[in-house]
Amino acid sequence: MGRYTESVCRQCRREGLKLFLKGDRCYSQKCAVEKKPYIPGAHGRNRRGKVSEYGIQLREKQKTRRIYGVLEKQFRNYFEMADRKQGITGENLLILLERRLDNVVYRLGFAASRKEARQLVNHGHFTLNGRRADIPSMMVRVGDVIQVKDNSKDSPKFAMIKDAATYKTPPEWLSVDVENLTGSVLAFPNRDQIDTTINEQLIVELYSR
Repeated sequence: MGRYTESVCRQCRREGLKLFLKGDRCYSQKCAVEKKPYIPGAHGRNRRGKVSEYGIQLREKQKTRRIYGVLEKQFRNYFEMADRKQGITGENLLILLERRLDNVVYRLGFAASRKEARQLVNHGHFTLNGRRADIPSMMVRVGDVIQVKDNSKDSPKFAMIKDAATYKTPPEWLSVDVENLTGSVLAFPNRDQIDTTINEQLIVELYSR
């Protein structure tokens, strides 16, 4: 499977806004978007011109992929799943992305970014309903319980995570017990509870061409 190996800050600069891919760094003056507010590359400063309708739709799709850390083929599969479901396709797509295990770990406050959450899940630090869960793309369901494994709770890493999680508020569709590093899924999110700056209708229009 392919994966992005360059600086993730370049992705934020390409989209022209903060995608919050590096956790706390994105809120500091070290943020690349603040220091270099132009497209990366040798000619990034001088790129100008009107963006076509297709270009706007494409950038919205790329931005969404990068926020959730999903590859192109995976993203297309999510869209096709969303299109087959009842309801609004764009909203269905975002709900599917929010239900990924790595995103839920991030939303619970157990990681500073989705990228860190994906790494922690890959390394087997979490259980889902009492069973080891090490696949970031696993889909959570209502009633599922996500917990840090007992032998990971005492590590310095999770001591820091527990301190940071104390000051974070999870979305309404999740509940969290910071002391025991446990979270549960109360419901699937609705569009108003997904706080990403995404215009999902542009993605639907792109794939409907």
